[in-house]
Amino acid sequence: MEEFNPQHPLNTAVLFLVFNRLDTTKKVFESIIKAKPPRLYIAADGERPNKKGESEKVRAVRDFIMQNIDWKCEVKTLFREENLGCKYAVIGAITWFFENEEQGIILEDDCLPSQSFFWFCEELLQKYKYDDCVHLVSGDSRGPEFINMQEDYGLCKYPMIWGWASWAKVWRMYDAEIQDWPKLKKSIIESVSTNNSTQRFWKDCFEKMFHNKIDAWDYQLCYLMLKNNAKCIVPRLNLVSNIGFGNDATHTFDSNSKASNRKIFEYSFPINHKLNCNSEKLINKFYDENVFIKQSVLMSVVIKFLRILLKK
Repeated sequence: MEEFNPQHPLNTAVLFLVFNRLDTTKKVFESIIKAKPPRLYIAADGERPNKKGESEKVRAVRDFIMQNIDWKCEVKTLFREENLGCKYAVIGAITWFFENEEQGIILEDDCLPSQSFFWFCEELLQKYKYDDCVHLVSGDSRGPEFINMQEDYGLCKYPMIWGWASWAKVWRMYDAEIQDWPKLKKSIIESVSTNNSTQRFWKDCFEKMFHNKIDAWDYQLCYLMLKNNAKCIVPRLNLVSNIGFGNDATHTFDSNSKASNRKIFEYSFPINHKLNCNSEKLINKFYDENVFIKQSVLMSVVIKFLRILLKK
């Protein structure tokens, strides 16, 4: 990977979401240290009482970060004493962040960014600050990479949250319980895609979210974007690698997944802000055909298998 030399210091705040994985936390924090954000927010959920030895792991992560802030910056912490879980710990942390910042960058402890990721987010946060159609800036390029997009960045209708940035004005519209789902169900599902598998996938996700059957926070962000017909900016080159796949992960267990440990790149500045509307269609089509159809088919196979077992 080429070395990146920013032309000016980073001016944007960073929220770092951590928990109990010291190995991945160290790698991601090394990138944050190099970027030297002027304001650093650190949020950590509390240990789970039924997990032996987790208290020590949680403490080790917090101690490592606090002992290695070696640049001049304003530091704020939200260290939970009790475990709130994936849903409310993350939601609470992002809400806290945007109560203090009008815009900012968000990284989880397994999302390893390149250096240019920070300046890429900063420039696009500024450019689209007053564009209500754009809700997110992402460092994850799984769509553009596979369609061989030529522009520096494109748009998609799904939030890519492996290293992302947004504005307080967007987060204020976020509803953790998606309370208007029953009223908007038909219009959202019909507008999300013409693909039946994609429609089934999102209908199932939103139904489970509405009935509190999933401990997650990101499906609600997708709901917000689909509801508002909003866009997520995605880079041509991948700027963030998910290094957290494995047994210690909460949701990403398959360490052999093509989505894990992907190569990251450095961007050349200035960014070319030319957009191609056709790229957006191709990116959305890529997700339909390579993400949601596969998950929908897999879910159908699992359900059929369980039905066979129950009949025995």
